[in-house]
Amino acid sequence: MIDPTDTTDLTPLTALGDTAPRTRTIGALTLHEDDRLALASLAAPDDAPRPFGMALPAPGGWVAAPDGLGAFWMAQGQWMITGAGAADRDFAAEVALAAPQARVTEQTDAWAAIAITGDAAALALLLERLVNLPPRATAPGRSTRTLLHHMGVFVIRPAADRLFVLGMRSAAGSLWHALATAADRLAGREDAA
Repeated sequence: MIDPTDTTDLTPLTALGDTAPRTRTIGALTLHEDDRLALASLAAPDDAPRPFGMALPAPGGWVAAPDGLGAFWMAQGQWMITGAGAADRDFAAEVALAAPQARVTEQTDAWAAIAITGDAAALALLLERLVNLPPRATAPGRSTRTLLHHMGVFVIRPAADRLFVLGMRSAAGSLWHALATAADRLAGREDAA
């Protein structure tokens, strides 16, 4: 029988297995594991009301909305809704409430989010080394699904000096290693993370 007075000492871990998000500055770039980003996929017919009054983006697009909300296109009639700093809430329920005609699925714990900030030129050079995409596909306001070191990822560029790479949570360590190694080489260092 379980004693109800017993307490457990459960400590939440980030996708990289640490108790705090990992951050590393390499040259002109800073990599940061964003464990506070909430994600919910949304599938909705064209005539359905949009959640939170957002204008959902066309293929390859990313839009930002007030209150830390954002969205990127995933497929015909499908988007990923993002909530900055909302990972500790039932974000999918909030999206579902705001879009009652849509099908919403919680995605926060399925993905690892690595934010990379820094000089826009350095970010462009980093992307050239990591993904086989034309520059316009990774321009500010764009989002695309691609391969990075044999891993399926989303590359989202909300601004010239910032990008997000979303990869499967189960491959978070490999994703971090690939990003840090490329940034090290870009900075002229050979000591990988």
